[in-house]
Amino acid sequence: MTHLWVRAEQRQNEDRVGVTPEGVKALIAAGLRVTVEESRARVIGIEGYRAAGAEIAPENSWPEAPGDAIIFGLKELPEDGTPLRHRHIMFGHAFKGQPAGQLLLKRFVAGGGALYDLEYLVAEDGRRVAAFGYWAGYAGAAVTLLAYAAQKQGGLCAPVSVWPGAAAMEASVTDALDAAGGGRPKALVIGALGRVGTGASDLCRKVGVEVTGWDMAETAHGGPFPEVLEHEIFFNCILAHPGTPVFVPASAATGARRLRAIGDIACDPDSDFSPVKVYDRVTDWQAPALRVHEEPPLDVMAIDNLPSLLPRESSEDFAAQLLPHLLTLPALDAGVWGRAAATYDRYLKEELA
Repeated sequence: MTHLWVRAEQRQNEDRVGVTPEGVKALIAAGLRVTVEESRARVIGIEGYRAAGAEIAPENSWPEAPGDAIIFGLKELPEDGTPLRHRHIMFGHAFKGQPAGQLLLKRFVAGGGALYDLEYLVAEDGRRVAAFGYWAGYAGAAVTLLAYAAQKQGGLCAPVSVWPGAAAMEASVTDALDAAGGGRPKALVIGALGRVGTGASDLCRKVGVEVTGWDMAETAHGGPFPEVLEHEIFFNCILAHPGTPVFVPASAATGARRLRAIGDIACDPDSDFSPVKVYDRVTDWQAPALRVHEEPPLDVMAIDNLPSLLPRESSEDFAAQLLPHLLTLPALDAGVWGRAAATYDRYLKEELA
Protein backbone atom coordinates (compact mmCIF):
# COMPACT_ATOMS: atom_id res chain seq x y z
CA MET A 1 0.00 0.00 0.00
CA THR A 2 1.37 3.39 -1.00
CA HIS A 3 1.89 5.51 2.11
CA LEU A 4 1.74 9.31 1.78
CA TRP A 5 3.04 11.20 4.83
CA VAL A 6 2.00 14.87 4.89
CA ARG A 7 4.56 16.70 7.01
CA ALA A 8 4.15 19.94 8.90
CA GLU A 9 5.93 22.87 7.30
CA GLN A 10 8.96 23.90 9.33
CA ARG A 11 9.64 27.23 7.66
CA GLN A 12 8.55 30.38 9.47
CA ASN A 13 5.48 32.09 7.96
CA GLU A 14 4.42 29.01 6.05
CA ASP A 15 0.78 28.09 6.65
CA ARG A 16 0.03 26.37 3.33
CA VAL A 17 -0.63 22.70 2.69
CA GLY A 18 -0.66 20.69 -0.53
CA VAL A 19 -3.69 18.51 0.12
CA THR A 20 -7.06 19.28 1.72
CA PRO A 21 -9.14 16.95 3.93
CA GLU A 22 -11.36 16.30 0.91
CA GLY A 23 -8.28 15.26 -1.01
CA VAL A 24 -7.17 12.96 1.78
CA LYS A 25 -10.59 11.31 1.77
CA ALA A 26 -10.26 10.68 -1.97
CA LEU A 27 -6.75 9.25 -1.58
CA ILE A 28 -7.86 6.84 1.14
CA ALA A 29 -10.85 5.79 -0.97
CA ALA A 30 -8.40 5.02 -3.78
CA GLY A 31 -6.45 2.66 -1.53
CA LEU A 32 -3.61 4.88 -0.25
CA ARG A 33 -2.55 5.10 3.36
CA VAL A 34 -2.32 8.73 4.48
CA THR A 35 -0.62 10.14 7.56
CA VAL A 36 -0.91 13.85 8.38
CA GLU A 37 1.29 15.52 10.95
CA GLU A 38 -0.15 17.91 13.47
CA SER A 39 0.85 21.53 12.83
CA ARG A 40 0.68 24.72 14.83
CA ALA A 41 0.64 26.82 11.65
CA ARG A 42 -1.31 24.99 8.91
CA VAL A 43 -4.25 27.03 7.63
CA ILE A 44 -6.49 23.94 7.65
CA GLY A 45 -6.95 22.39 11.09
CA ILE A 46 -6.01 18.82 11.92
CA GLU A 47 -9.55 17.81 12.82
CA GLY A 48 -10.60 17.99 9.18
CA TYR A 49 -7.89 15.49 8.28
CA ARG A 50 -8.80 13.25 11.19
CA ALA A 51 -12.44 13.24 10.09
CA ALA A 52 -11.32 12.35 6.56
CA GLY A 53 -9.69 9.18 7.88
CA ALA A 54 -6.03 10.16 7.99
CA GLU A 55 -3.68 8.77 10.59
CA ILE A 56 -2.38 11.62 12.75
CA ALA A 57 1.30 11.92 13.70
CA PRO A 58 3.17 14.42 15.89
CA GLU A 59 4.49 17.58 14.30
CA ASN A 60 7.85 17.16 12.57
CA SER A 61 8.00 13.41 13.17
CA TRP A 62 8.60 12.58 9.51
CA PRO A 63 12.29 11.59 9.99
CA GLU A 64 10.99 8.56 11.93
CA ALA A 65 8.36 7.64 9.34
CA PRO A 66 8.54 4.15 7.82
CA GLY A 67 11.19 3.94 5.15
CA ASP A 68 8.68 3.29 2.37
CA ALA A 69 6.59 6.37 3.20
CA ILE A 70 6.60 9.21 0.66
CA ILE A 71 7.09 12.46 2.56
CA PHE A 72 4.99 15.30 1.15
CA GLY A 73 5.58 18.95 1.99
CA LEU A 74 5.90 22.24 0.19
CA LYS A 75 8.86 24.32 1.27
CA GLU A 76 12.41 23.45 2.23
CA LEU A 77 13.55 21.19 5.03
CA PRO A 78 15.73 22.41 7.91
CA GLU A 79 19.31 22.76 6.68
CA ASP A 80 20.82 20.47 9.31
CA GLY A 81 22.88 18.31 6.97
CA THR A 82 21.23 15.04 7.98
CA PRO A 83 21.01 12.32 5.31
CA LEU A 84 17.58 11.96 3.71
CA ARG A 85 16.47 8.36 3.41
CA HIS A 86 12.89 8.89 2.23
CA ARG A 87 11.40 9.86 -1.08
CA HIS A 88 10.28 13.49 -0.77
CA ILE A 89 7.72 15.50 -2.72
CA MET A 90 8.43 19.24 -2.30
CA PHE A 91 9.84 22.35 -3.90
CA GLY A 92 13.55 21.61 -3.63
CA HIS A 93 15.04 24.62 -5.46
CA ALA A 94 17.98 22.38 -6.28
CA PHE A 95 18.25 22.21 -10.05
CA LYS A 96 19.53 25.67 -11.04
CA GLY A 97 22.93 25.71 -9.42
CA GLN A 98 21.77 27.14 -6.10
CA PRO A 99 24.35 26.46 -3.34
CA ALA A 100 21.68 25.36 -0.86
CA GLY A 101 20.22 23.08 -3.52
CA GLN A 102 23.53 21.30 -4.02
CA LEU A 103 23.71 20.64 -0.29
CA LEU A 104 20.19 19.22 -0.40
CA LEU A 105 21.10 16.86 -3.23
CA LYS A 106 24.11 15.64 -1.28
CA ARG A 107 21.83 14.82 1.64
CA PHE A 108 19.68 12.67 -0.64
CA VAL A 109 22.74 10.90 -1.96
CA ALA A 110 23.98 10.26 1.58
CA GLY A 111 20.64 8.85 2.76
CA GLY A 112 19.56 7.00 -0.36
CA GLY A 113 16.34 8.98 -0.74
CA ALA A 114 15.02 10.85 -3.77
CA LEU A 115 13.44 14.18 -4.65
CA TYR A 116 10.25 14.53 -6.68
CA ASP A 117 10.40 18.27 -7.20
CA LEU A 118 6.99 19.89 -7.54
CA GLU A 119 8.41 22.56 -9.82
CA TYR A 120 9.37 19.80 -12.29
CA LEU A 121 6.20 17.75 -12.03
CA VAL A 122 5.15 18.06 -15.66
CA ALA A 123 2.83 16.58 -18.24
CA GLU A 124 4.07 15.03 -21.48
CA ASP A 125 4.15 18.46 -23.13
CA GLY A 126 6.43 19.81 -20.39
CA ARG A 127 3.79 21.98 -18.76
CA ARG A 128 3.65 21.96 -14.97
CA VAL A 129 0.64 20.09 -13.64
CA ALA A 130 0.26 22.10 -10.42
CA ALA A 131 1.55 25.49 -9.38
CA PHE A 132 0.96 28.29 -6.89
CA GLY A 133 1.73 30.77 -9.64
CA TYR A 134 -1.53 32.69 -9.79
CA TRP A 135 -1.52 33.56 -6.09
CA ALA A 136 2.23 34.22 -6.14
CA GLY A 137 1.61 36.80 -8.85
CA TYR A 138 -1.38 38.24 -7.03
CA ALA A 139 0.41 38.63 -3.70
CA GLY A 140 3.68 39.70 -5.32
CA ALA A 141 1.95 42.54 -7.13
CA ALA A 142 0.27 43.60 -3.92
CA VAL A 143 3.47 43.78 -1.89
CA THR A 144 5.38 45.52 -4.68
CA LEU A 145 2.69 48.19 -4.90
CA LEU A 146 2.81 48.58 -1.12
CA ALA A 147 6.57 49.13 -1.48
CA TYR A 148 5.98 51.71 -4.21
CA ALA A 149 3.43 53.55 -2.05
CA ALA A 150 5.79 53.56 0.94
CA GLN A 151 8.62 54.83 -1.24
CA LYS A 152 6.48 57.72 -2.47
CA GLN A 153 5.97 58.72 1.15
CA GLY A 154 9.70 58.61 1.85
CA GLY A 155 9.95 55.18 3.46
CA LEU A 156 10.44 51.47 2.92
CA CYS A 157 7.70 48.88 2.84
CA ALA A 158 6.49 47.91 6.31
CA PRO A 159 6.45 44.25 7.36
CA VAL A 160 3.64 42.15 5.92
CA SER A 161 1.69 39.23 7.31
CA VAL A 162 -1.09 36.86 6.29
CA TRP A 163 -4.20 38.49 4.85
CA PRO A 164 -7.54 36.85 5.66
CA GLY A 165 -8.45 36.85 1.99
CA ALA A 166 -7.91 38.40 -1.42
CA ALA A 167 -10.46 41.18 -0.87
CA ALA A 168 -8.65 42.33 2.25
CA MET A 169 -5.36 42.37 0.35
CA GLU A 170 -6.87 44.47 -2.43
CA ALA A 171 -8.24 46.93 0.13
CA SER A 172 -4.82 47.30 1.78
CA VAL A 173 -3.16 48.13 -1.54
CA THR A 174 -5.90 50.54 -2.59
CA ASP A 175 -5.67 52.41 0.70
CA ALA A 176 -1.86 52.63 0.47
CA LEU A 177 -1.87 53.95 -3.09
CA ASP A 178 -4.58 56.47 -2.24
CA ALA A 179 -2.59 57.69 0.77
CA ALA A 180 0.57 58.04 -1.34
CA GLY A 181 -1.19 60.32 -3.81
CA GLY A 182 -0.03 61.34 -7.25
CA GLY A 183 -2.19 58.94 -9.21
CA ARG A 184 -1.57 55.32 -10.08
CA PRO A 185 1.74 54.08 -11.53
CA LYS A 186 1.98 52.15 -14.79
CA ALA A 187 3.23 48.57 -14.64
CA LEU A 188 4.92 46.24 -17.11
CA VAL A 189 4.37 42.52 -16.61
CA ILE A 190 6.70 40.12 -18.44
CA GLY A 191 5.21 36.65 -18.54
CA ALA A 192 1.72 38.09 -18.69
CA LEU A 193 0.12 35.02 -20.27
CA GLY A 194 1.28 32.61 -17.57
CA ARG A 195 -0.24 31.86 -14.18
CA VAL A 196 2.07 34.24 -12.32
CA GLY A 197 1.63 37.08 -14.78
CA THR A 198 -2.14 36.63 -14.81
CA GLY A 199 -2.29 36.90 -11.04
CA ALA A 200 -0.08 40.01 -11.00
CA SER A 201 -2.13 41.64 -13.74
CA ASP A 202 -5.43 40.85 -12.03
CA LEU A 203 -4.34 42.44 -8.75
CA CYS A 204 -3.07 45.54 -10.56
CA ARG A 205 -6.31 46.04 -12.43
CA LYS A 206 -8.39 45.61 -9.29
CA VAL A 207 -6.52 48.47 -7.62
CA GLY A 208 -6.54 50.73 -10.67
CA VAL A 209 -3.00 50.20 -11.97
CA GLU A 210 -2.65 50.18 -15.77
CA VAL A 211 -0.80 47.10 -17.04
CA THR A 212 1.32 46.55 -20.14
CA GLY A 213 1.44 42.80 -20.68
CA TRP A 214 4.39 41.17 -22.42
CA ASP A 215 5.09 37.53 -23.11
CA MET A 216 7.28 35.49 -25.44
CA ALA A 217 6.50 37.47 -28.59
CA GLU A 218 7.64 40.76 -27.06
CA THR A 219 10.85 39.35 -25.58
CA ALA A 220 11.92 37.06 -28.44
CA HIS A 221 14.50 39.55 -29.77
CA GLY A 222 16.57 38.98 -26.61
CA GLY A 223 16.97 42.58 -25.49
CA PRO A 224 17.87 45.12 -24.43
CA PHE A 225 14.48 46.17 -23.09
CA PRO A 226 14.41 49.94 -22.49
CA GLU A 227 10.62 49.76 -22.06
CA VAL A 228 11.13 48.19 -18.63
CA LEU A 229 12.76 51.40 -17.44
CA GLU A 230 9.92 53.50 -18.84
CA HIS A 231 7.36 52.06 -16.41
CA GLU A 232 7.22 52.89 -12.71
CA ILE A 233 6.64 49.24 -11.81
CA PHE A 234 8.11 46.09 -13.36
CA PHE A 235 7.00 42.55 -12.58
CA ASN A 236 9.21 39.65 -13.61
CA CYS A 237 7.01 36.58 -13.89
CA ILE A 238 9.43 34.42 -15.92
CA LEU A 239 11.25 31.55 -14.25
CA ALA A 240 15.00 31.69 -14.71
CA HIS A 241 16.40 29.12 -17.12
CA PRO A 242 19.23 28.92 -19.65
CA GLY A 243 18.56 31.40 -22.40
CA THR A 244 16.38 33.76 -20.38
CA PRO A 245 17.26 37.31 -21.48
CA VAL A 246 18.26 39.98 -19.00
CA PHE A 247 15.34 42.35 -18.43
CA VAL A 248 17.00 44.61 -15.83
CA PRO A 249 20.82 44.85 -16.15
CA ALA A 250 22.94 45.91 -13.21
CA SER A 251 23.50 49.30 -14.87
CA ALA A 252 19.78 50.09 -14.67
CA ALA A 253 19.98 51.06 -11.01
CA THR A 254 22.19 54.07 -11.71
CA GLY A 255 20.92 55.00 -15.16
CA ALA A 256 18.05 57.23 -16.25
CA ARG A 257 14.70 55.57 -15.56
CA ARG A 258 11.12 56.03 -14.46
CA LEU A 259 11.31 52.61 -12.83
CA ARG A 260 10.87 52.81 -9.07
CA ALA A 261 9.90 49.31 -7.93
CA ILE A 262 10.56 45.79 -9.19
CA GLY A 263 8.52 42.79 -8.20
CA ASP A 264 10.76 39.83 -8.99
CA ILE A 265 7.99 37.34 -8.39
CA ALA A 266 9.95 34.50 -9.98
CA CYS A 267 12.56 35.33 -7.35
CA ASP A 268 15.71 33.43 -8.19
CA PRO A 269 18.61 35.83 -7.47
CA ASP A 270 21.04 32.97 -6.76
CA SER A 271 20.67 31.61 -10.28
CA ASP A 272 23.12 32.56 -13.00
CA PHE A 273 20.09 32.84 -15.28
CA SER A 274 18.24 35.48 -13.25
CA PRO A 275 16.89 38.20 -15.57
CA VAL A 276 17.00 40.87 -12.84
CA LYS A 277 20.60 41.82 -12.08
CA VAL A 278 20.22 44.76 -9.69
CA TYR A 279 19.95 42.67 -6.50
CA ASP A 280 21.49 39.55 -5.02
CA ARG A 281 19.30 38.26 -2.20
CA VAL A 282 15.69 37.51 -1.41
CA THR A 283 13.55 39.69 0.79
CA ASP A 284 11.14 38.48 3.46
CA TRP A 285 7.97 39.34 5.34
CA GLN A 286 9.80 41.49 7.89
CA ALA A 287 11.67 43.47 5.22
CA PRO A 288 9.66 43.03 2.01
CA ALA A 289 11.61 45.53 -0.10
CA LEU A 290 15.32 45.97 -0.69
CA ARG A 291 16.50 49.50 -1.58
CA VAL A 292 19.10 48.97 -4.30
CA HIS A 293 19.60 52.63 -5.21
CA GLU A 294 18.85 55.78 -3.27
CA GLU A 295 18.35 58.59 -5.77
CA PRO A 296 16.17 58.17 -7.61
CA PRO A 297 15.03 55.31 -5.38
CA LEU A 298 14.70 51.77 -6.68
CA ASP A 299 13.22 49.02 -4.53
CA VAL A 300 13.07 45.29 -5.22
CA MET A 301 10.44 42.96 -3.77
CA ALA A 302 11.69 39.35 -3.92
CA ILE A 303 9.81 37.30 -1.33
CA ASP A 304 10.08 33.60 -2.14
CA ASN A 305 6.93 32.35 -0.39
CA LEU A 306 4.40 34.89 -1.63
CA PRO A 307 1.38 32.55 -1.85
CA SER A 308 1.69 32.04 1.91
CA LEU A 309 0.32 35.56 2.35
CA LEU A 310 -3.01 34.13 1.13
CA PRO A 311 -2.68 30.61 2.51
CA ARG A 312 -6.25 29.39 2.21
CA GLU A 313 -6.88 30.46 -1.40
CA SER A 314 -3.47 29.28 -2.54
CA SER A 315 -3.67 25.93 -0.70
CA GLU A 316 -7.12 25.07 -2.02
CA ASP A 317 -6.18 26.04 -5.58
CA PHE A 318 -2.90 24.10 -5.58
CA ALA A 319 -4.40 21.04 -3.88
CA ALA A 320 -7.15 20.83 -6.49
CA GLN A 321 -4.57 20.89 -9.28
CA LEU A 322 -2.32 18.29 -7.65
CA LEU A 323 -4.87 15.77 -6.37
CA PRO A 324 -5.38 13.89 -9.68
CA HIS A 325 -1.64 13.23 -9.75
CA LEU A 326 -1.40 12.22 -6.09
CA LEU A 327 -4.02 9.61 -6.93
CA THR A 328 -1.50 8.06 -9.37
CA LEU A 329 1.24 7.68 -6.74
CA PRO A 330 0.94 3.87 -6.69
CA ALA A 331 2.48 4.02 -10.21
CA LEU A 332 5.44 6.05 -9.01
CA ASP A 333 7.68 5.00 -11.89
CA ALA A 334 5.29 6.23 -14.59
CA GLY A 335 3.61 9.41 -15.76
CA VAL A 336 4.37 12.68 -14.00
CA TRP A 337 6.22 10.89 -11.19
CA GLY A 338 8.40 8.93 -13.57
CA ARG A 339 9.32 12.13 -15.38
CA ALA A 340 10.10 13.82 -12.04
CA ALA A 341 12.35 10.92 -11.07
CA ALA A 342 14.19 11.15 -14.39
CA THR A 343 14.66 14.88 -13.89
CA TYR A 344 16.10 14.29 -10.43
CA ASP A 345 18.53 11.67 -11.74
CA ARG A 346 19.67 13.94 -14.56
CA TYR A 347 20.26 16.98 -12.38
CA LEU A 348 21.92 14.87 -9.70
CA LYS A 349 24.60 13.94 -12.21
CA GLU A 350 24.95 17.49 -13.51
CA GLU A 351 24.92 19.41 -10.22
CA LEU A 352 27.20 17.05 -8.33
CA ALA A 353 29.55 16.18 -11.20
